[in-house]
Amino acid sequence: MHPSWVIVLAGVCAALHVGKLSPALPTLQTALHISLVQAGFLLSAVQLAGMTLGLAVGLSADGLGLRRSMLCGLALLAFASLCGGFANSANSLLALRALEGLGFLLVVMPAPALIRRTVDASELNGRMGWWGTYMPTGNALALLIGPWVIAGLNWQAWWWLLAAVAAFAFVAVWWCVPNLPAPALINSGSFYAGWQQRLALTLRSPGPWLVALTFAAYSSQWLAVIGFLPTVYAQLGLSAGVGGVLSACVALANVSGNIVAGRLLQRGWAAERLLFIGFACMTLGAIGAYAEWQGAGLPTAMRFACVLVFSAVGGLIPATLFSCALRLAPNDATVSTTVGHMQQWSALGQFAGPPLVAWVAAVAGGWQWTWGVTAALSAAGVVLAHLIGRALVFQKDTYE
Repeated sequence: MHPSWVIVLAGVCAALHVGKLSPALPTLQTALHISLVQAGFLLSAVQLAGMTLGLAVGLSADGLGLRRSMLCGLALLAFASLCGGFANSANSLLALRALEGLGFLLVVMPAPALIRRTVDASELNGRMGWWGTYMPTGNALALLIGPWVIAGLNWQAWWWLLAAVAAFAFVAVWWCVPNLPAPALINSGSFYAGWQQRLALTLRSPGPWLVALTFAAYSSQWLAVIGFLPTVYAQLGLSAGVGGVLSACVALANVSGNIVAGRLLQRGWAAERLLFIGFACMTLGAIGAYAEWQGAGLPTAMRFACVLVFSAVGGLIPATLFSCALRLAPNDATVSTTVGHMQQWSALGQFAGPPLVAWVAAVAGGWQWTWGVTAALSAAGVVLAHLIGRALVFQKDTYE
C-alpha cells in the first residue's frame, strides 16, 4: 500500500479514539458512576489537549521527525486505550483520556507534511482531500460500530479493540512509511532548525494565522450543529437509535465534501472559491435545519436534507485548508508547526462553538435562532477566505 494511504488510515485510527467515548457514555455513567459533569470533562479532554498543546506538538513533530512522531502517537493511543479498559474510576479514565489526546495530536500533526513528502506534486491536492476525511470518518465509524461492540460485549472490549487497531496502525506505519530525513531550511544565509526559530517564523507569518482562524470558524459551527443533532432529533420524536444512525450519516456526508475538494483543487479550482461555497452552504443548511417561520420549521425529512448539505458541502473547507496550510507554511521545516497552530485554533473553535449555540438556544427558548451563530461564523470565514486567496496570489507572484 502506498505510504500516503497508510498515513490517512492512521489518521482515521486516531479519530476513532476521539469518537469512541460518545457511544460508551451511557454505559460508563452506570458502570463507573460518572456524573454528567464528569462525562462532559471526558468529552472535552481531547479538545483541551488540542487547545493547549496543538502548537507545541506541531513544533515537536517538526523536530522529532514526522514518522517518529506518528509512531509515538499510535503507541500512546494503544497503551492508553489498553489501560483504559481496566479503569475503575472517572479520574483514572480522565487521565488516560488526556494521554489519548496527546497521542492523537502526535499522529495528526505531522501527517500533512509526511503526505506532502511521499506523493508527487500532481497528486498532492487529491491526497489532501482524502486526508481531510480522517476526522468525520473516524467519528462516524465510532458511532456506528461502538454501540454494537458495547451491547454485544462491554465497554472494556470496545477500548481493547481500538487498542488493537492502534497497534495494527503502528505496525503499518513502521512497515510502509519511509523514514525520511527532516527538512532543513536555509533562508537568507541563516539555518532555522531550533524550535524557537520555527515558532517565531510561524507566528510572524500571516499564512498560518489565516488558515488557523478560518479552521476555527468552520470547526466551531460544524461541531455545534452535529453535536446537538441527537438532542434535536429526540425533541422531534425520533428514537435514540434512529437519531444515532442519522447523526452518523451526517458525519459521513462530510467525507464526500473533503474528497470533492481535493479533486477540484487538482483540476485548478481556486481555494478561495471552494471556501466561499462551503461557508455559504453551511449558512443555508443551518437556516433550513433550524429556522422557524410563524412558529414552525421545515418537515423533519427536509431538515435532515439541510443538515446533510451543511455537512457535505461544508466538507469542502477542511480539505481546502489543509492544502492551503502546506502552501502558506513559511517553509518545509514549519509545515507541522503550521498544522499544529491550525489544530489549536480548531480545538478552540470546537470547545467554544457548542456552548455558544446552547446559550443562544437557551435564551431564545429553542433552536430557531441558532442559525444566526453559524451565519456570523460563516461571514467571518468568507472574509478570511478572501484574505487567504490574496495571500496565495501574493505567494505565487513572489516565487514567479
